[in-house]
Amino acid sequence: MRLISPWTPRLAEAAGPPYERLVTALANDIAEGGIPCGARLPPHRELAYQLGIGLGTVTKAYAVLERRGLVQSVRGRGMFVSGLSPRPHGSIDLSLNTPPQMLSDRLLAATLAGMAKRLDADTFGTYAPAAGRPHHRAQMARWLAGQRLEVTPDRILLCNGAQHALSVAFAVACRPGGVLLTEAVTYPGAIMLARQSGLTLVGLDMDDEGLTPEALERALCSPASAAAPRVLYVTPTLQNPTAATMSSARRRDIVRLCRAHDVTIVEDDVYSVFAGPDLLPLAALAPERTLYVGGLSKTVSPGMRIGSLVVPSSVIERAMPKLQATCTMASPLTCMIMEQWLTDGTATSVAASIRLDAAKRYDLVRTALPFNLPTRAVTGFHVWLPMSAAEAERLSRRMAAMSVIVMPPNASLVDPGAPQGGIRLSVGGPTIDALKQALTAIGSLFDQDGPRTYFDQPAL
Repeated sequence: MRLISPWTPRLAEAAGPPYERLVTALANDIAEGGIPCGARLPPHRELAYQLGIGLGTVTKAYAVLERRGLVQSVRGRGMFVSGLSPRPHGSIDLSLNTPPQMLSDRLLAATLAGMAKRLDADTFGTYAPAAGRPHHRAQMARWLAGQRLEVTPDRILLCNGAQHALSVAFAVACRPGGVLLTEAVTYPGAIMLARQSGLTLVGLDMDDEGLTPEALERALCSPASAAAPRVLYVTPTLQNPTAATMSSARRRDIVRLCRAHDVTIVEDDVYSVFAGPDLLPLAALAPERTLYVGGLSKTVSPGMRIGSLVVPSSVIERAMPKLQATCTMASPLTCMIMEQWLTDGTATSVAASIRLDAAKRYDLVRTALPFNLPTRAVTGFHVWLPMSAAEAERLSRRMAAMSVIVMPPNASLVDPGAPQGGIRLSVGGPTIDALKQALTAIGSLFDQDGPRTYFDQPAL
């Protein structure tokens, strides 16, 4: 007797062809535990009939899920859920900005087994070009084209993660002891890197779209700024930590000012897959002056330590020595994984599942916490709770006492003495159940203290 599938067939409420919507629906239901490990999925024909889609659509979706290691075909019996590896229990960590887990042990094992057949000792025993092998750079160019950035492979430098790419970008754009303009609260990794490089950070005012043109213009017109080379570090999409995203008009305003004042832009676009199709990167609007930092760790998995640095053609000769000084080459094994996942569609499929799962997690936050969070669709996996710096420090300590860990509030402040700050909740890492538990604990703190100052803070 055949087992009856416990899954209620559905297509995800998302854009894309039916097979992608079916993949996303199943992947998310598996990740959330809605379909237990070992459960049988509906037969191909039965599922096609129930959803009103073609048999080939079901076959293609099941093949994608099997390639990702989420399901397994058993000859003569059907398709069964393999499941994802469980996360360890203990304190709930909302400090690391990691994407939801959408990979499986079986996918990784199958990927490494495939690599073993292609990797030979001669290839592994030689150095690749510092910027990456030509076919790997070409593959990254195709990936970036899907993120609205058309660029030739010769302008792409492959790095060991986006943080490495950012360090090379700073080395290329900034003079020793120079000034770096950025948002008032910004990515802690960039703050640490700038300070270790001896750069002076200047934080600029923000609103709900991120950096304001008015603040940038004031900084560029100040007498102190006139004599120094101008460099701006900015994150237009899902700014870390505030999750602000610039509109198309805001991006054009920032580019206009940078052109007028001859400013070099370092654009951090590691969350590129979360931008809408109409939101072009700054590097697409101002390719002649933008160093573009991207990567796969936020859109596929943290273990994918492949970063991309896109530089203007005029900067390539200056950038290559900076790259070679920090790393001989990007990891050949990681480049091979990238090659396979970009070729067979795994990266695209995983990124789509991450976007949908992240949107669900954001909805959980909006429901659980008494904050005036943005009502616009947010599909990233970090949320910013604005409040005074003193309140943020106090609240983070109380969260820690309840075994909920968040990033130290002052880590993202360009000016450590700034009166306004906030708390970043990185909601992608925990399981859904753990996230609900953490949000319940955090919500109880607001219930105790009342809503007085927590969501009534002025803009940074």
